[in-house]
Amino acid sequence: AAGIPVKERVKVSQNWRHGRCRRETVLKWKSKQVTPFSSTFLMPWMELDGEYLYLSQAENIQAYRLCPDGTGLQRHPQAIFSGHQEDVCRFVLVNSHIVSGGGDGNIILHKIHGSYSVKFSAHEQEVNCVDFQGGLVVSGSRDRTAKVWSLSAGRVGQCLHTVQTEDRVWSIAISPLLSSFVTGTACCGHTSPLRIWDLESSQLLTCLGTDFHRGAGVLDVFYETPSLLLSCGYDTYIRYWDIRTSTRKCVQEWEEPHDSALYCIRSDKNHMIASGSSYYGVVRLWDKRQTRCLQSFHLSSPTSSPVYCLRFSTTHLYAALASALHVLDFTA
Repeated sequence: AAGIPVKERVKVSQNWRHGRCRRETVLKWKSKQVTPFSSTFLMPWMELDGEYLYLSQAENIQAYRLCPDGTGLQRHPQAIFSGHQEDVCRFVLVNSHIVSGGGDGNIILHKIHGSYSVKFSAHEQEVNCVDFQGGLVVSGSRDRTAKVWSLSAGRVGQCLHTVQTEDRVWSIAISPLLSSFVTGTACCGHTSPLRIWDLESSQLLTCLGTDFHRGAGVLDVFYETPSLLLSCGYDTYIRYWDIRTSTRKCVQEWEEPHDSALYCIRSDKNHMIASGSSYYGVVRLWDKRQTRCLQSFHLSSPTSSPVYCLRFSTTHLYAALASALHVLDFTA
């Protein structure tokens, strides 16, 4: 919010609260064919870094420059990062590096400014999620393992630990203290979908929550601080965990009002949370101080698409659906 006049900031804040915004579909692409027995549909992922929006489309990651006047983004990518043989499942953007995991079981490290990239075979099946901090990558896969990898000089692509999770790993995140990481799993083979592991030894430190229903898989996790963590998934709840007070019970939870699975979640690390639902491109805004949803936006109709990923700045919210990228502009 630096550089935005106070009067403008108050107006933008009121717009978020009241759901006043200009909506635009800024990019469209072909959604792959979906059949009842295949999962060959695009599940885009994205990251924001001030000047650019990075978006995965099929096996590539494309960098789009954000327009300086706040009117969306330029339609043609400034850069394309490639190397995967199958779709990119997830990627992260850290310190001018992109680390991506793909359906081909590989992890690729790209340097954003330059042609340097390293690719290594990581898992026997698709890499559903990755995170990268402090020279270490953690990855989770359909092959029911989570792995810790070194990216330090001379040891790039060396597997330091393999964790048997007994379940497909849907989401993963390294704690800001770089001492542990959390896995969000499918909750089919193991009763606890949220587990925290020591980063150095890969020993299980704790399970979060109890009495999860079978299939209550965790699709996204987000650390606000080393001890505060948000999670969401198939059981339609957003949960807010404070590891200092209790690992058995979350400190707050919010239920998706239309009983939809929640694919993605983000917060401003203050009071606001944004979540993306599995039907009709529904994005919801939540205020942690309230129990009910603050605002909701339906971004896809008549065809229904999940919100696979969302990111927001102080003035804009970006939501990636199966075949389009939508922007909500709250300066309007």
